[in-house]
Amino acid sequence: MEIGFLWLGYHPRSSAKLVAPFGCLVSRQKHTLPDLPYDYAALEPHINAEIMQLHHSKHHATYVNNLNVAEEKYKEALAKGDVTTQVSLQPALKFNGGGHINHTIFWTNLSPNGGGEPKGELMEAIKRDFGSFANFKEKLTAVSVGVQGSGWGWLGYNKEQGRLQIAACANQDPLQGTTGLIPLLGIDVWEHAYYLQYKNVRPDYLKAIWNVINWENVSSRYATCKKEKFTSGQMCFHGEAVTVIKEVNGIGIFTLHVGPLNISVFFN
Repeated sequence: MEIGFLWLGYHPRSSAKLVAPFGCLVSRQKHTLPDLPYDYAALEPHINAEIMQLHHSKHHATYVNNLNVAEEKYKEALAKGDVTTQVSLQPALKFNGGGHINHTIFWTNLSPNGGGEPKGELMEAIKRDFGSFANFKEKLTAVSVGVQGSGWGWLGYNKEQGRLQIAACANQDPLQGTTGLIPLLGIDVWEHAYYLQYKNVRPDYLKAIWNVINWENVSSRYATCKKEKFTSGQMCFHGEAVTVIKEVNGIGIFTLHVGPLNISVFFN
């Protein structure tokens, strides 16, 4: 997921014309807390309603609010050419932006109708890259248990190598922004995700969460990233940052890297 300010630019292989002066900042809506696709109590007994309500309405909401504040300050600093403030805001952008990205994925990775095993291409890929579903489950569980302090365990897709890969990220570091892997399945191992029910026994929480994994969602994410056709290049953006130009299924994407965030504008 790519979030942030929208910038206008051009695709080096496209005949599309600029629709505003190069480097012009256009207005955008603030980030908002996404609705859950199920009730807070829907994942019981595996994750209770109290945890889900606090996790979603308090913790995720805080990341969203703080991200909006940080982006507004960054926008002001950018307009003033205040590089010192831009740099000082990067940790807040990374932490709160990552928190928003991670949780938005996490809610859809869970379902009251989840559990069991994936099917189709995802299952075939798991067997190819991990030997068996049991091996995959064991490895992702071990990586997630082993996160020191707070963080996430992830199943991601390595676009360059065309394979699945397991990784851990500290705190709210977003998977794609820090490792390049496309996120498919994330497991939140911050204590606020389980402490009220499982206390400090993280392995029990991880054993339970497999019963509510939404494999349809994970499979859909895998199918989408498999279909995407990327081409890329680099250029300097007004002396401020380096951009990556991509084409995804015929749609041009102009991506500006500002600190920890990828900021994009899409055009045909």
